[in-house]
Amino acid sequence: MAAKLTDASRICPGCGADLDPELGPTHDYMTASPACYARFTAVLAHEYSNPALLATHRLSVDTYAVQHPGDGSERRMVQSVGLHLARLYVQLEDRAAGHPRGAEATNAVMLGLGRHKATLEWLAPPARFAVTVADVAPFAGGPEHAARVITWAEATWADWAAHHGYVRDWVGRWMGL
Repeated sequence: MAAKLTDASRICPGCGADLDPELGPTHDYMTASPACYARFTAVLAHEYSNPALLATHRLSVDTYAVQHPGDGSERRMVQSVGLHLARLYVQLEDRAAGHPRGAEATNAVMLGLGRHKATLEWLAPPARFAVTVADVAPFAGGPEHAARVITWAEATWADWAAHHGYVRDWVGRWMGL
C-alpha cells in the first residue's frame, strides 16, 4: 500500500518550508520532509560537482543541519545542533571580520570542538526560519548559488539569536576564539 500524502506533509517539520509533498528518503535524525531533503541533496550535488561552489558547501551543511534539529531527545541531535551552530558562527564571524578561514582551518575548529561535544546543551530552535533551502534550491548550480547560500546562512544565524551568547561562550571556552 502506498503512503498517503496529506496537506500536513506539505510543511517541513524542521525548517517550516511549504513544499509540494514527495515520497523519498530523509535524514536519520534531522526532522525534514522528503521534499525538503530532496532540495538539500540537490544543492549539495551542485556543490560537489562544481569546485567554485565548494567554498559555500560547509555553510549549506551547517545551515541545513540547524534548521532540522530534531526534538533534542537524542544526544546526536543535541550535538549536531551545537556543533553546526558553532561552525556557522565561526564561518560567519570570520567572514564579517574580513578574514574568512579556509576549509582546513574551519574543519580544524570543528574537529577541536568535536572533542567537547558531550558538554553541549540542547538549544531549542526558533519558531520559524526566515530563509530555507526552498529559497536556495531554485538557484542551485547557477550564478547566484553562492550568494543565496550566504544569505540563507546569515538569516539562519540571525534566527538563532537567542542562543548566540551560549554558542560564542562555548566556542571560546574550548577553542579560545
